[in-house]
Amino acid sequence: MSFNTISVIGLGYIGLPTAAMFASRKKNVIGVDVNQHAVDTINRGEIHIVEPDLDMIVHAAVTEGYLKATTSPEPADAFLIAVPTPFKNNDSAIPEPDLSYIKKASEAIAPVLKKGDLVILESTSPVGATEQMAEWLAAARPDLTFPQAVGEDADVNVAHCPERVLPGHVVRELVENDRVIGGMTAKCSARAVELYKTFVRGECVITNARTAEMAKLTENSCRDVQIAFANELSIICDKLDIDVWELISLANRHPRINILQPGPGVGGHCIAVDPWFIVSNTPDEAKLIHQARLVNDSKPKWVVEKVKKAISELLLMHPNRSVSEVTIACYGLAFKADIDDLRESPAMKIVEQIAKLNVGTILAVEPNLESFNTVIHGVELTDLHYANTNADIHVLLVDHAQFKNSAKPDGIVVDTKGIYG
Repeated sequence: MSFNTISVIGLGYIGLPTAAMFASRKKNVIGVDVNQHAVDTINRGEIHIVEPDLDMIVHAAVTEGYLKATTSPEPADAFLIAVPTPFKNNDSAIPEPDLSYIKKASEAIAPVLKKGDLVILESTSPVGATEQMAEWLAAARPDLTFPQAVGEDADVNVAHCPERVLPGHVVRELVENDRVIGGMTAKCSARAVELYKTFVRGECVITNARTAEMAKLTENSCRDVQIAFANELSIICDKLDIDVWELISLANRHPRINILQPGPGVGGHCIAVDPWFIVSNTPDEAKLIHQARLVNDSKPKWVVEKVKKAISELLLMHPNRSVSEVTIACYGLAFKADIDDLRESPAMKIVEQIAKLNVGTILAVEPNLESFNTVIHGVELTDLHYANTNADIHVLLVDHAQFKNSAKPDGIVVDTKGIYG
């Protein structure tokens, strides 16, 4: 059964590129998002996120009539759900996954489902989320059958296929990377492979839904543990007066050692989030994964303490100055280099805490943002030259190319990425 019309629910950093790739292969694609601004922007042939090459693909797809965006689902042959999976807003020591976005997306597409359709959950999710989505769909459409009830004979096929792409390289990696396909039945998997082979040149590897869910969580948890080692090492080295970047460079000369680089913490919609899905499901077993999360989540606080120390050093050097006359520049707000994505950004958390120190002026430099939409009270978005020239303390939080290509600024520098040597 061919897929003539494909619907992508959620037009963010994964959904929009995915929709664009299908549309670039001359498939009719309906993108759905609750954000009216995003919908309007896409329908003008423009994009509301920063991702290299995506603007040209979207413009061509919209101009040629293969891609349109709307706020309400329409009938299609395949539905890909790519909505957020945040945490519930509670004070639990172990964050609890919030599947409400997936539930709302399921309930939104349910009225337009028909026999022969394929529904794929792309959202990174805790183990069991795909089965839960199928239950929500079944409850909303009792006139249709689903795999959990009738197996291979289901009217609607359901699968999980997590994205595995790097921000800044999404367009290329969507095409080239292998995909893990986890169908609720063999037929569900086969149909999902058929769909993705529309544009995927990498191998589509078949497994079951639960293993596919766990595969994505495992990949990012492994990365989180490795980063936690580097971050913990940086704290140890600071206490022992050792250059951690030199140390790692020396250690990595061993043929079987590859230590990652430390930083101000871990951010983004994957590595900072996904390990908690494992911990929340198996809190008594996931001890190492849990500890890595605690190490990485504590790093922003450690950086703020370094900034406090820098303020004290500055006032000792200039005893006639007051705290209200101190200017601090923070370089980078995104969660990683050369993108505009602020989700779960440790840099944002650090700047927010610095803004509460009641110093004179807080400047923020983020070359990938045209405007500072996420307002931090008391923080002024400015450019690199102004910050370099006017700040007393310089806090390097993200190793954007613009920062790496500029000279070390005068004044006290707190370098969390080691770019100034």
